[in-house]
Amino acid sequence: MEKKRYNILGFISAGTYGKVYKATAKDSKQPGIFAIKRFKPESKFSNGQNVTNGISQSAIREISLCRELHHENIVNLVDVMIDGTNISMVFEYAEYDLLQIIQFHLRPRPHPIPKSIIKSFTWQILNGIAYLHENWILHRDLKPANILITEEGVVKVGDLGLGRIFRDSLQSLYASDRVVVTIWYRAPELLLGARNYTPAIDMWAIGCVFAEILALGPLFKGEEMKMETKKVVPFQKNQMLRIMEVLGTPTEERWPGLSQYPEYHQLATYDVQYWNNLLPQWYHSVKANDPDGLDLLMKLLEYDPSKRISAKDALSHSFFTRDSNWNKVAFKDHEVRYPRRRISVESEEPSVKRSAAVPLYGLSKHTKL
Repeated sequence: MEKKRYNILGFISAGTYGKVYKATAKDSKQPGIFAIKRFKPESKFSNGQNVTNGISQSAIREISLCRELHHENIVNLVDVMIDGTNISMVFEYAEYDLLQIIQFHLRPRPHPIPKSIIKSFTWQILNGIAYLHENWILHRDLKPANILITEEGVVKVGDLGLGRIFRDSLQSLYASDRVVVTIWYRAPELLLGARNYTPAIDMWAIGCVFAEILALGPLFKGEEMKMETKKVVPFQKNQMLRIMEVLGTPTEERWPGLSQYPEYHQLATYDVQYWNNLLPQWYHSVKANDPDGLDLLMKLLEYDPSKRISAKDALSHSFFTRDSNWNKVAFKDHEVRYPRRRISVESEEPSVKRSAAVPLYGLSKHTKL
């Protein structure tokens, strides 16, 4: 079905879910470029071999959510193709992702992302997440690689494979998904074993992303302890340590109810009993000098989830309103050159790959309008 309707231009990336391809539609009435996300079928281990078990649960979840979402800062689902247990989602194409742009600014030597672009990216991310939260949806996997950006500089929050409706759920969010959010962006209440959590986990992740845009590297770069079984989630001691080194030691005074978390007792295992909050020093160390930016970052990285700023409130924060020198389309008033995505040729047979790169690593130039 996919081959009948789309021309595959090249392979973009692969993950645990499957693979992503760049494509155009064969129907001339459907112009433009698309990203096709091809899911692996669910499988189980039986009689010494992997056996296909049905359509990916992540795919079903993402399709059900994306079909209902229509917002300028959420990636748009264009088409869904199902052939037996094979399923593909067709999205609007975005030339960049935020991780790619951060990496560009690290080479050949670190050079900061322009302040107006930082404001635009951050505001657009918040705008997309505010829409999700207003519609009772948690993203649960916000990170730079999942934040797509068009050639014009429009942010498209993508990858809702871990997305979940948090209103009137028949079971706790923890019961269905014990591990959510990539480790460096995981909120402290999740690290401490929260059984119930709120949109505040997405706001913490946005704080981590905001810091990464400023510093061109992760703020809390911990080492993840892998799960030995699907039922036992280990305490991520190193990740919590990375957070405490910057934000200081969480206490009942700063975070009422802290001692009620299942993993609270783990905090006593650290050698140092008390750290001060060093986030302001970190902020200035990365040459960030806007006090409004620091205030927003501190409100996003608030230990107590009940005090953490909401996406809706963050949109009207003084970091955005006091300065009009930025645009909601990030590249509109900039001459910016970012390399386009590199795509490669891949055989349609998954077991056979050709590694030759397609020379499409061109430059995209945005001139002042």
